[in-house]
Amino acid sequence: MPQLGKGGKWVFGWAIIGSDNTLQIPPAAYQEYGFSAGETIAITRGSRRSGGFGLGKTEALEQSAQMRTRIIGQVVIDHNQQIRLPALTDVKPGERFLVVRGSCYALGFLHHGPIVELAQQHTDIEGYLP
Repeated sequence: MPQLGKGGKWVFGWAIIGSDNTLQIPPAAYQEYGFSAGETIAITRGSRRSGGFGLGKTEALEQSAQMRTRIIGQVVIDHNQQIRLPALTDVKPGERFLVVRGSCYALGFLHHGPIVELAQQHTDIEGYLP
């Protein structure tokens, strides 16, 4: 897992949205965040600066007053470590999101902003298709 510059974000890879709004969670991220097949996880609103969204365990997110207010929906992880994003996330097939180590609460999927721009300069970041 590369790090974007000294003291920068740790990156799991690029997640590319499939034709039916499916998304592959990178294996290292899946393991680090303790996700499991059949589990219902929460989707959180991304920041204004980076857009996108986050994925985290619902019970952990609900314990934080700040994170609880960011929850916008829930999804179930399938046996292939994939999820299908609901329309409320406003993603489009073929879009890619930079998957980063977010807070201890949620895995980050960034859409734009300075971190994404920096990552675009790195050709060694792996892409994940559903």
